[in-house]
Amino acid sequence: MTDISAVLIFSLLALGGVTQTQAPNTVTRETTTVATVDRIDRSSRVLTAHSDGNVAHTLAVDPSVTAFDDLKVGDVITVRFIESVVVQVRPGAKLTELQDTTAAAQKAGDANVVQQQKRIVTIEDIDSQGLFVTYRTSDNTRAVHPVQNKELLKGLKRGDRIEVTLTLARAVSIERKR
Repeated sequence: MTDISAVLIFSLLALGGVTQTQAPNTVTRETTTVATVDRIDRSSRVLTAHSDGNVAHTLAVDPSVTAFDDLKVGDVITVRFIESVVVQVRPGAKLTELQDTTAAAQKAGDANVVQQQKRIVTIEDIDSQGLFVTYRTSDNTRAVHPVQNKELLKGLKRGDRIEVTLTLARAVSIERKR
């Protein structure tokens, strides 16, 4: 499985924050990555691949993606998949470890969810240009990450507890490199 913890926080930074009076901020985006196929499970239509930096990806492939049927281990592919991030201020919430909430999301009726994880972190600082955010996790780890979309940091301030939910959905296209 992908170490989604870093992805979760990067997505928080890419998707930003909300104020206490606003509803959760939800952003769904399409992601495309080039990766090398490591493993293929044809019966469940799941492939595992790695991209630059040895980042692992485990993706369920939508049945409409016929290119999946011709894949082989070692193929270099461009895969497009959908991910969604929800960011919500949670005043006074207890910091949490990374939690896998995939089964609950699927049980709630979203069969397209491949993986869903949540975590609550504390915002420690947002630089004046909105280019970096510093946060602290439940194990007291302090991290600094770049912000991909500073508009989405609006309303966040030092000390906010933020619940971040990252949902990865099925791969919707695969193109094998020749």
